[in-house]
Amino acid sequence: MSLDPRVLSLWWDTLPADLRMPIGPPLAGDATADVVIVGGGYTGLWTAYYLITADPSLRITVLEAEVAGFGASGRNGGWASALFPASLDALARKAGREAAVRMKRAMNDTVDEIGRVAAAEDWDIEWVKGGSVVLARTPLQWQEAQAEVAALRAWGFGADDLRLLGTDEATAMANATDVLGATFNPHCAAINPAKLVRHLARSVAARGVTIHEGTSVSAIEPGVVRTNHGSVRAEFVVRATEGYTRMLKGQTRTLAPVYSLMLATEPLSDDIWAEIGLSDRSTFSDGRHLIIYGQRTGDGRLAFGGRGAPYFFGSRISPEQDRNPAVHAALWEILTDLFPVVSGSAVTHTWGGPLGVPRDWWASCGLERSTGIAWSGGYVGDGVGTSNLGGRTLRDLILQRETPLTTLPWVNHESKKWEPEPLRWMGANVGLRVMTSADNVEARTGRPSRRAALFARKIGH
Repeated sequence: MSLDPRVLSLWWDTLPADLRMPIGPPLAGDATADVVIVGGGYTGLWTAYYLITADPSLRITVLEAEVAGFGASGRNGGWASALFPASLDALARKAGREAAVRMKRAMNDTVDEIGRVAAAEDWDIEWVKGGSVVLARTPLQWQEAQAEVAALRAWGFGADDLRLLGTDEATAMANATDVLGATFNPHCAAINPAKLVRHLARSVAARGVTIHEGTSVSAIEPGVVRTNHGSVRAEFVVRATEGYTRMLKGQTRTLAPVYSLMLATEPLSDDIWAEIGLSDRSTFSDGRHLIIYGQRTGDGRLAFGGRGAPYFFGSRISPEQDRNPAVHAALWEILTDLFPVVSGSAVTHTWGGPLGVPRDWWASCGLERSTGIAWSGGYVGDGVGTSNLGGRTLRDLILQRETPLTTLPWVNHESKKWEPEPLRWMGANVGLRVMTSADNVEARTGRPSRRAALFARKIGH
């Protein structure tokens, strides 16, 4: 691989040599297939995996501009979670209460499905299903945690889906500062995301799927994909490009590429881990509006990330945007505020990358049968799990199977296009400022931010 793995992420830098080896050469001219998939990340590769497993006779081609797993699939926080960006209330408004509940249960099941496949395929992805703890560190966050659990109970979900932790139980799990309590969601596993995507790519290639790395796609059209090395014709074309969708002709306003940044410490000593906790490798966050996320890695580091990077005018994407010294410094400040014991430890890696955000914050997958064009994406940072569900759903849609997956309320959902510039730039960055200021206002006043509540309604919650 010509790319510097250290630059991409901690996960890439710690891959074993065999998982770094190129998986497929660039496309060498025009070709044909039954299904052509644009994007060699989780979405495209899970779709290929489930299709080729269901029908080994299918001719499937995956096209990737860089290397399989180059994008968010190899750089994310390593949460295989059941989180879905649209709320239960939003889902119910569209499709009814029963459909909303089915969607949530499908996401819960997806976490176990990823673990099942990894075990069956003998993939070492550092999988530990330790759940996720969201700490409440202010009285307002504690009130909101209690309200969240009560609301989920009203939907018929019990303690085996989300439960409230008191101060002692929460700090025994994650001994952060100022903890008043927490929520605990068992439907989450910590993984090494680059190991998952590279194992997945190698497995589909071994099953006969053709993967062309180093092949940049410029346009998706009914029955054909245009690349820098020729065209691939197929009955079905799958768009699996997530944060890089804006690179395709006519897709600039489909998903906004919003950057999320991460850092990782050196491996920490047993004494430091005894102070921090996270002995079950539970993923962790807290109740602030500006999202943060972290995990204890398989090799004993803290990997920690969050939002805060600006949206760039014109949905611009470039490697220079993967690092923002001010944002990375802010992340370190938050992490050392949570766990002061790590303040003397070295930060060995900083990285970032774009994720895909639809206008209504509603992930979707679907198939337009009249054109043969399918898609899955708009995960808003929760793509490790949702992409697997998308891959299984696209399998059923392409093979014309009527299953419980094909009737979930995200199937064939159509999000509005983002506004043209400069309105898109203004809206995205105003949202960032609203959530940043909301945390400051709530910390100062102890009252919920009305601006944050209004913004949440604007994005469909």
